[in-house]
Amino acid sequence: MMELFDTVLYQPIYNLLVFLYAVVPGQDIGVAIILLTIVIKLVLYPLSLKSLKSQRALAEIQPKVDELKAKLKDKKDEMAKAMMELYSKEKVSPFSSCLPLLLQLPIFFALYRVMRDGLRQAEITGLYSWVPNPGHIDPMFFGVIDLATPNIFLAILAGLAQFWQARMMSAKQPPKDLRKKTGAKDENILSTMNKQMVYFMPIITVVIGATLPGGLILYWFFSNLLTVGQQYISFRKPKGEKIEQKKTELPSQLP
Repeated sequence: MMELFDTVLYQPIYNLLVFLYAVVPGQDIGVAIILLTIVIKLVLYPLSLKSLKSQRALAEIQPKVDELKAKLKDKKDEMAKAMMELYSKEKVSPFSSCLPLLLQLPIFFALYRVMRDGLRQAEITGLYSWVPNPGHIDPMFFGVIDLATPNIFLAILAGLAQFWQARMMSAKQPPKDLRKKTGAKDENILSTMNKQMVYFMPIITVVIGATLPGGLILYWFFSNLLTVGQQYISFRKPKGEKIEQKKTELPSQLP
Protein backbone atom coordinates (compact mmCIF):
# COMPACT_ATOMS: atom_id res chain seq x y z
CA MET A 1 0.00 0.00 0.00
CA MET A 2 2.82 2.39 0.87
CA GLU A 3 4.56 1.58 -2.40
CA LEU A 4 1.40 2.52 -4.31
CA PHE A 5 1.12 5.73 -2.28
CA ASP A 6 4.74 6.61 -3.05
CA THR A 7 4.35 5.88 -6.76
CA VAL A 8 1.05 7.69 -7.28
CA LEU A 9 1.45 10.69 -4.96
CA TYR A 10 4.71 11.12 -3.07
CA GLN A 11 7.17 10.71 -5.94
CA PRO A 12 5.26 12.87 -8.48
CA ILE A 13 4.76 15.68 -5.95
CA TYR A 14 8.35 15.47 -4.74
CA ASN A 15 9.73 15.52 -8.28
CA LEU A 16 7.47 18.37 -9.33
CA LEU A 17 8.54 20.43 -6.31
CA VAL A 18 12.23 19.81 -7.04
CA PHE A 19 11.67 20.68 -10.71
CA LEU A 20 9.94 23.95 -9.83
CA TYR A 21 12.66 24.76 -7.31
CA ALA A 22 15.36 24.13 -9.92
CA VAL A 23 13.78 26.29 -12.66
CA VAL A 24 12.49 29.18 -10.50
CA PRO A 25 14.86 32.16 -10.71
CA GLY A 26 16.74 32.43 -7.43
CA GLN A 27 15.73 28.88 -6.48
CA ASP A 28 13.34 29.91 -3.69
CA ILE A 29 11.54 26.94 -2.13
CA GLY A 30 8.64 29.13 -0.97
CA VAL A 31 7.93 30.28 -4.52
CA ALA A 32 8.22 26.65 -5.70
CA ILE A 33 5.64 25.57 -3.09
CA ILE A 34 3.25 28.33 -4.19
CA LEU A 35 3.61 27.24 -7.81
CA LEU A 36 3.08 23.62 -6.75
CA THR A 37 -0.12 24.67 -4.97
CA ILE A 38 -1.37 26.33 -8.16
CA VAL A 39 -0.61 23.19 -10.20
CA ILE A 40 -2.48 20.96 -7.72
CA LYS A 41 -5.43 23.38 -7.71
CA LEU A 42 -5.54 23.33 -11.51
CA VAL A 43 -5.51 19.51 -11.54
CA LEU A 44 -8.37 19.39 -9.03
CA TYR A 45 -10.21 22.37 -10.55
CA PRO A 46 -12.92 20.39 -12.40
CA LEU A 47 -13.87 18.55 -9.20
CA SER A 48 -13.63 21.72 -7.09
CA LEU A 49 -15.82 23.64 -9.53
CA LYS A 50 -18.44 20.90 -9.49
CA SER A 51 -18.34 20.86 -5.70
CA LEU A 52 -18.72 24.65 -5.41
CA LYS A 53 -21.63 24.67 -7.84
CA SER A 54 -23.28 21.95 -5.79
CA GLN A 55 -22.74 23.93 -2.58
CA ARG A 56 -24.25 27.03 -4.15
CA ALA A 57 -27.22 25.03 -5.40
CA LEU A 58 -27.72 23.54 -1.92
CA ALA A 59 -27.70 27.02 -0.42
CA GLU A 60 -30.25 28.25 -2.96
CA ILE A 61 -32.72 25.43 -2.26
CA GLN A 62 -32.28 25.59 1.50
CA PRO A 63 -35.62 27.44 2.00
CA LYS A 64 -37.38 24.60 0.20
CA VAL A 65 -35.62 22.07 2.41
CA ASP A 66 -36.65 24.02 5.50
CA GLU A 67 -40.27 24.13 4.41
CA LEU A 68 -40.29 20.44 3.63
CA LYS A 69 -39.04 19.62 7.11
CA ALA A 70 -41.59 21.95 8.67
CA LYS A 71 -44.54 20.46 6.78
CA LEU A 72 -43.48 16.82 7.12
CA LYS A 73 -42.07 16.96 10.64
CA ASP A 74 -44.17 13.99 11.76
CA LYS A 75 -43.79 11.96 8.56
CA LYS A 76 -40.17 10.93 8.37
CA ASP A 77 -40.58 8.48 5.48
CA GLU A 78 -42.46 11.01 3.37
CA MET A 79 -39.91 13.65 4.26
CA ALA A 80 -37.02 11.48 3.08
CA LYS A 81 -38.84 10.69 -0.17
CA ALA A 82 -39.71 14.34 -0.73
CA MET A 83 -36.12 15.41 -0.05
CA MET A 84 -34.76 12.93 -2.59
CA GLU A 85 -37.33 14.12 -5.12
CA LEU A 86 -36.32 17.73 -4.46
CA TYR A 87 -32.61 16.96 -4.88
CA SER A 88 -33.35 15.03 -8.06
CA LYS A 89 -35.51 17.81 -9.47
CA GLU A 90 -32.89 20.46 -8.71
CA LYS A 91 -30.06 18.17 -9.93
CA VAL A 92 -28.19 18.59 -6.64
CA SER A 93 -26.18 16.02 -4.69
CA PRO A 94 -25.74 16.77 -0.98
CA PHE A 95 -22.57 14.63 -0.91
CA SER A 96 -20.68 15.99 -3.93
CA SER A 97 -19.02 18.74 -1.89
CA CYS A 98 -17.08 16.14 0.14
CA LEU A 99 -15.11 14.69 -2.79
CA PRO A 100 -12.49 17.47 -3.17
CA LEU A 101 -11.79 17.34 0.57
CA LEU A 102 -11.32 13.56 0.45
CA LEU A 103 -8.91 13.99 -2.46
CA GLN A 104 -6.99 16.69 -0.61
CA LEU A 105 -6.23 14.47 2.38
CA PRO A 106 -3.83 12.01 0.66
CA ILE A 107 -2.21 14.93 -1.18
CA PHE A 108 -1.74 16.68 2.16
CA PHE A 109 -0.12 13.57 3.67
CA ALA A 110 2.18 13.24 0.64
CA LEU A 111 3.20 16.88 0.98
CA TYR A 112 3.87 16.35 4.67
CA ARG A 113 6.38 13.62 3.81
CA VAL A 114 7.93 15.81 1.11
CA MET A 115 8.36 18.70 3.54
CA ARG A 116 9.48 16.48 6.41
CA ASP A 117 11.99 14.37 4.46
CA GLY A 118 12.65 16.10 1.14
CA LEU A 119 13.64 19.49 2.54
CA ARG A 120 15.89 18.03 5.21
CA GLN A 121 17.97 15.49 3.30
CA ALA A 122 21.54 16.51 2.58
CA GLU A 123 21.50 15.01 -0.93
CA ILE A 124 18.60 14.91 -3.37
CA THR A 125 17.81 11.43 -4.67
CA GLY A 126 14.94 9.60 -6.37
CA LEU A 127 14.43 12.10 -9.19
CA TYR A 128 12.88 11.33 -12.57
CA SER A 129 15.29 11.50 -15.52
CA TRP A 130 13.83 14.78 -16.79
CA VAL A 131 14.07 16.61 -13.45
CA PRO A 132 17.25 18.71 -13.05
CA ASN A 133 19.07 18.04 -9.79
CA PRO A 134 19.83 21.30 -7.95
CA GLY A 135 22.19 19.44 -5.59
CA HIS A 136 20.42 20.52 -2.43
CA ILE A 137 17.34 22.50 -1.39
CA ASP A 138 17.67 25.63 0.68
CA PRO A 139 14.61 25.60 2.99
CA MET A 140 14.61 29.40 3.47
CA PHE A 141 11.69 31.38 2.01
CA PHE A 142 12.96 34.77 0.80
CA GLY A 143 15.97 34.10 3.02
CA VAL A 144 13.87 34.75 6.14
CA ILE A 145 11.47 31.86 6.93
CA ASP A 146 12.73 28.30 7.38
CA LEU A 147 10.06 26.14 5.73
CA ALA A 148 11.57 22.90 7.03
CA THR A 149 10.62 23.80 10.60
CA PRO A 150 7.34 24.89 12.26
CA ASN A 151 6.44 28.57 11.98
CA ILE A 152 3.73 30.16 14.12
CA PHE A 153 3.37 33.16 11.81
CA LEU A 154 2.45 30.95 8.84
CA ALA A 155 0.15 28.90 11.10
CA ILE A 156 -1.76 32.07 12.06
CA LEU A 157 -2.05 33.13 8.42
CA ALA A 158 -3.36 29.66 7.52
CA GLY A 159 -5.91 29.91 10.34
CA LEU A 160 -7.10 33.31 9.11
CA ALA A 161 -7.44 31.98 5.55
CA GLN A 162 -9.34 28.97 6.91
CA PHE A 163 -11.68 31.33 8.78
CA TRP A 164 -12.27 33.42 5.66
CA GLN A 165 -13.08 30.34 3.60
CA ALA A 166 -15.36 28.87 6.29
CA ARG A 167 -17.27 32.15 6.68
CA MET A 168 -18.05 32.13 2.97
CA MET A 169 -19.38 28.56 3.17
CA SER A 170 -21.17 28.75 6.53
CA ALA A 171 -24.78 27.62 6.46
CA LYS A 172 -27.47 30.24 6.89
CA GLN A 173 -30.20 29.95 9.46
CA PRO A 174 -33.69 28.96 8.30
CA PRO A 175 -36.08 31.81 7.44
CA LYS A 176 -37.53 33.59 10.46
CA ASP A 177 -41.06 32.33 9.82
CA LEU A 178 -39.77 28.73 9.96
CA ARG A 179 -37.34 28.88 12.87
CA LYS A 180 -40.00 28.44 15.53
CA LYS A 181 -41.54 25.40 13.87
CA THR A 182 -40.69 21.96 15.22
CA GLY A 183 -39.54 20.66 11.86
CA ALA A 184 -36.92 23.38 11.56
CA LYS A 185 -35.28 22.84 14.94
CA ASP A 186 -32.69 20.47 13.54
CA GLU A 187 -31.80 23.08 10.90
CA ASN A 188 -31.22 25.65 13.66
CA ILE A 189 -28.97 23.14 15.46
CA LEU A 190 -27.06 22.43 12.23
CA SER A 191 -26.67 26.15 11.57
CA THR A 192 -25.35 26.68 15.11
CA MET A 193 -22.86 23.82 14.70
CA ASN A 194 -21.68 25.24 11.39
CA LYS A 195 -21.15 28.64 12.99
CA GLN A 196 -19.13 27.01 15.75
CA MET A 197 -17.01 25.19 13.18
CA VAL A 198 -16.29 28.53 11.48
CA TYR A 199 -14.31 29.50 14.60
CA PHE A 200 -13.24 26.04 15.77
CA MET A 201 -11.50 24.87 12.58
CA PRO A 202 -9.23 27.94 12.24
CA ILE A 203 -8.14 27.46 15.85
CA ILE A 204 -7.35 23.80 15.14
CA THR A 205 -5.46 24.88 12.01
CA VAL A 206 -3.29 27.25 14.03
CA VAL A 207 -2.67 24.76 16.87
CA ILE A 208 -1.78 21.84 14.59
CA GLY A 209 -0.09 24.05 12.00
CA ALA A 210 2.30 25.38 14.62
CA THR A 211 3.75 21.86 14.92
CA LEU A 212 4.08 21.07 11.19
CA PRO A 213 6.81 22.07 8.72
CA GLY A 214 6.37 25.64 7.52
CA GLY A 215 6.35 24.55 3.88
CA LEU A 216 3.25 22.44 4.45
CA ILE A 217 1.46 25.32 6.17
CA LEU A 218 2.46 27.67 3.35
CA TYR A 219 0.77 25.24 0.97
CA TRP A 220 -2.36 25.11 3.15
CA PHE A 221 -2.47 28.90 3.46
CA PHE A 222 -2.14 29.55 -0.25
CA SER A 223 -4.51 26.69 -1.09
CA ASN A 224 -7.18 28.29 1.12
CA LEU A 225 -6.65 31.65 -0.58
CA LEU A 226 -7.18 30.04 -3.99
CA THR A 227 -10.30 28.30 -2.68
CA VAL A 228 -11.66 31.63 -1.45
CA GLY A 229 -11.14 33.03 -4.95
CA GLN A 230 -12.92 30.02 -6.47
CA GLN A 231 -15.82 30.43 -4.05
CA TYR A 232 -16.12 34.14 -4.79
CA ILE A 233 -16.27 33.53 -8.54
CA SER A 234 -18.63 30.56 -8.17
CA PHE A 235 -21.07 32.28 -5.80
CA ARG A 236 -21.07 35.64 -7.54
CA LYS A 237 -24.35 36.25 -9.32
CA PRO A 238 -24.04 36.83 -13.06
CA LYS A 239 -24.20 40.47 -14.11
CA GLY A 240 -27.75 41.59 -14.74
CA GLU A 241 -29.28 38.72 -12.80
CA LYS A 242 -32.28 39.90 -10.81
CA ILE A 243 -32.09 39.32 -7.12
CA GLU A 244 -35.63 38.21 -6.47
CA GLN A 245 -37.04 35.59 -4.18
CA LYS A 246 -38.63 32.91 -6.32
CA LYS A 247 -41.83 31.29 -5.25
CA THR A 248 -41.08 28.03 -3.47
CA GLU A 249 -42.04 24.94 -5.41
CA LEU A 250 -42.33 21.77 -3.40
CA PRO A 251 -42.84 18.17 -4.49
CA SER A 252 -46.35 17.44 -5.70
CA GLN A 253 -47.22 14.94 -3.01
CA LEU A 254 -47.24 17.52 -0.22
CA PRO A 255 -50.67 18.32 1.26
